[in-house]
Amino acid sequence: MLKNLTIEIDEGSGFCFGVTTAIKKAEEELAKGTRLYCLGDIVHNGMEVERLHEQGLITINHDDLRSLHGVKVLLRAHGEPPETYAIARKNNIEIIDATCPVVLALQRRIKRQYDANMESGKDAQIVIFGKRGHAEVLGLVGQTSSSAIVVEKVDDVERLDFSRDIYLYSQTTKSLDGFHQIIKYIQEHIHDGATFKSFDTICRQVANRMPNIASFAARHDLVLFVSGRKSSNGKVLFKECHSVNPRSYQIESPDEIDMAWFTDDVRTVGICGATSTPKWLMEQCLHRLR
Repeated sequence: MLKNLTIEIDEGSGFCFGVTTAIKKAEEELAKGTRLYCLGDIVHNGMEVERLHEQGLITINHDDLRSLHGVKVLLRAHGEPPETYAIARKNNIEIIDATCPVVLALQRRIKRQYDANMESGKDAQIVIFGKRGHAEVLGLVGQTSSSAIVVEKVDDVERLDFSRDIYLYSQTTKSLDGFHQIIKYIQEHIHDGATFKSFDTICRQVANRMPNIASFAARHDLVLFVSGRKSSNGKVLFKECHSVNPRSYQIESPDEIDMAWFTDDVRTVGICGATSTPKWLMEQCLHRLR
């Protein structure tokens, strides 16, 4: 049944620059025979985490970090709050910092605004459009001594104080459409005399994948979207895939491919993924079909 299928892997899918850099740094350290710890999963993809674990990478959490001394710890692309660096200094931990440059620039931007608010005595609100509890968002909120307000959707924006100044930023991997909806709502509700400024801090390498993946999904009869289910970016991109092509299926590995999906009218299959999806995993899915 699958012999006459045309199968295409999306060239635009796969690791973003930040994730690629983090994995490269981990592999370089492990190749030296270094005992290397990583604070949190290096990427939201279980199979890639397992591959690096087999090379010796040890995943730890923040509680583990507090009990370690004199070791090397990799900080992944998502970034970390200032408290993490303080613990590392106190415990003589060498940091291998793989924070994505786009995230790092955003952290510094938020910190400058927070410091300016403190110096001027302004009772301004720093608002971050992002997913609560997400590693990147925790790092951003940490720049404000945990005072920043996180909004996940327009409904959350209702609880802002529109009589006070608002400075709006975004997690780098959020959708542009969602960000613009929040901007519109605040513009419509901000009081006279209060300042509202928004800063488009969404990574274009990630944002551009939305229209690209929609175009890719539309070209095929069936789409296999390969992504870890913990990936925020994966959830957004799969939703876009599915809205364009209802015969889109999210899988974490080739083992999850269900041959019942491939009915007689399926002639072309597209394989794509998130910014946390390794190319080798998409290729494994292609080989499974062949």
